[in-house]
Amino acid sequence: MTFKPAKLLIALLAVIAVPAFAQNVAVVNGKAIPTSRVDAVVKQVVAQGQQPDSPQLRELIKKDLIGREVLMQEAEKQGFAKDAAVKAQVENARQAIIINALVGDYIKKNPVTDADIKAEYDRFVAQNGDKEYHVRHIMMATEAEANDVIAKIKGGAKFEELAKNSKDTGSAANGGDLDWAVPAAFPPAFSAAFVALQKGQVTEKPVQTPNGFHVIKVDDIRAAKLPTLEEVKPQVAEALAQKKVQAYQEELVKKAKVQ
Repeated sequence: MTFKPAKLLIALLAVIAVPAFAQNVAVVNGKAIPTSRVDAVVKQVVAQGQQPDSPQLRELIKKDLIGREVLMQEAEKQGFAKDAAVKAQVENARQAIIINALVGDYIKKNPVTDADIKAEYDRFVAQNGDKEYHVRHIMMATEAEANDVIAKIKGGAKFEELAKNSKDTGSAANGGDLDWAVPAAFPPAFSAAFVALQKGQVTEKPVQTPNGFHVIKVDDIRAAKLPTLEEVKPQVAEALAQKKVQAYQEELVKKAKVQ
């Protein structure tokens, strides 16, 4: 049995067309939606643990992509793709996607190690110390006013009552209470003053910070309840990764010709 040339051509086109169509989940107004787009979304959904791969999931994604394609075609028909504001947003999104790919590759090639995380955690512990302090303060505008407060406390006035006149309105109503905190949570001059005090003591001299002059009292001291390495490991790793990326970016800026 032999094919005539015309029939042979039709048969060949049919053979070619079948696998080509199989590569698409749908064709909307002549625009193909490739199966690879469905596969990519399914991979993302599964990776995020939202639900497992299934025919039902793929059908939902297919319908969503068809709906998006219809809207996209209508938007293009109405000229939104040429709108200056839209084009700017598209360019920003394009840059973000490409930059994220670069950053992801950089971190993959320059990973944060367990040793890096341990060193950063140890630095955090050393910086915060092993004690927490329950601190109160009275902030005044001038050193003379702060000295006057100290004199009144020595004369028997209650710290909590005098704190009502503090310039720090956030703590004035609570007797100057700043709650429990580690020294690193305060400005260096402020924390250096109260770590030298014992429980119940008040600073002998006003402590100056950019905000004013402080009279500080330590209500209590206890062992610091710092999180364990395992508890903060993901956050520390993320912070270190961001530092790596920032350093990488700064190095590229230095090499760039910026006019």
